Amino acid sequence: MTNAPVESRLFDSARLGPLELPNRLVMAPMTRNRATTDGVPLPLMATYYSQRASAGLIIAEASTPNAVGQTYPNITAIHNDAHVAGWRQVTDAVHAAGGRMFLQLQHGGRVGHPDNSGLTPVAPSPIPLPEPIHTASGRRTAVVPREMTVEEIRSTVADFAAAARRAVDAGFAGVEVHAANGYLLHQFLAKGTNHRTDAYGGSVAHRIRFVVEVVQAVVDAIGPDRVGVRIAPGLTVNGIEEGDTEDIYPALVAALDDIGPAYLHIVFADPDQSLFHDIRKAWPRTLIANPVLGWGGPLPADGGRHAAERLLAAGADLISLGRPFLANPDLVERLRTGAPINPVREEGLMYAGGENGYTDYPYLPRITATIASPPAQADRLKSALPAAP
Repeated sequence: MTNAPVESRLFDSARLGPLELPNRLVMAPMTRNRATTDGVPLPLMATYYSQRASAGLIIAEASTPNAVGQTYPNITAIHNDAHVAGWRQVTDAVHAAGGRMFLQLQHGGRVGHPDNSGLTPVAPSPIPLPEPIHTASGRRTAVVPREMTVEEIRSTVADFAAAARRAVDAGFAGVEVHAANGYLLHQFLAKGTNHRTDAYGGSVAHRIRFVVEVVQAVVDAIGPDRVGVRIAPGLTVNGIEEGDTEDIYPALVAALDDIGPAYLHIVFADPDQSLFHDIRKAWPRTLIANPVLGWGGPLPADGGRHAAERLLAAGADLISLGRPFLANPDLVERLRTGAPINPVREEGLMYAGGENGYTDYPYLPRITATIASPPAQADRLKSALPAAP
């Protein structure tokens, strides 16, 4: 490989709480349905994540904090000892390869189905998902969720805290609370899915309350330096209609700042939008930004480098990339050297199970190039990876 190294702040080191990150590239959480039916990570997942350990930070895919929070078939969980043991194999492999890892905690809320969890989904209000949901037997019409009682809200907050403790026991450096993408916490934020008239619905101050209570409980359980929060201002995925985006997020960010988690992670961050800059000004700690690379389309030829650098210039501290890391286990090296980017294979392979479209993406011909800093870390990573094809 003769490509000249690319000069970019993406490859500068950074700090996240007590963690020293060798670069500013974060592998975004991506659900890939490769756990057992009861949510235990499979050994194949240890291979997948350790292959990508050159990322400054890996945020592992969404894991449910309780049984009723399950979204789709074969997703991971973190609410019993078997889940902890399965994830421990993954974190051990990533650590051996020189990597650092957080785990995302996600409750699906109304994005779930009895065929997947054996339970009726719960939500802030009994408003069903307006589209079919994937189950083991195919696409099924979403069911009407049960409206959560106040006691169920409190027990769910406790489940998040317990899941965070289990994640630390499993070897993760911390957790990311998922308050985005139309799942339970986002459902509480949005007017379209939250029709409550109690202390958890109505005004913005009431609609952000559940998210704030979850984050506070998680911070109390494992400490602020081990906690991040993911948000998606204005995102309409999974039938979400926020209604007053410009009011929700300044209030939420201010409340989260009082709690003090280590980072805020913005999905589909747009440096041309004033809300992004408002959040940056209001948030005093690490800001992770996830750029828009085209929903469902092909990856950009540069793997997202230009979009990432625009967000750094706009004030982001770290940049999360999803599909570029999926298709390129050595993405950091490819971006550093300007090497060609592997395209993502057909979408069906992402969720089909097995190695195809998961752990079999090719490396650059010469994996002996510097993958991470310092050199000793690169040597550990190299020894943990399979031979290049």
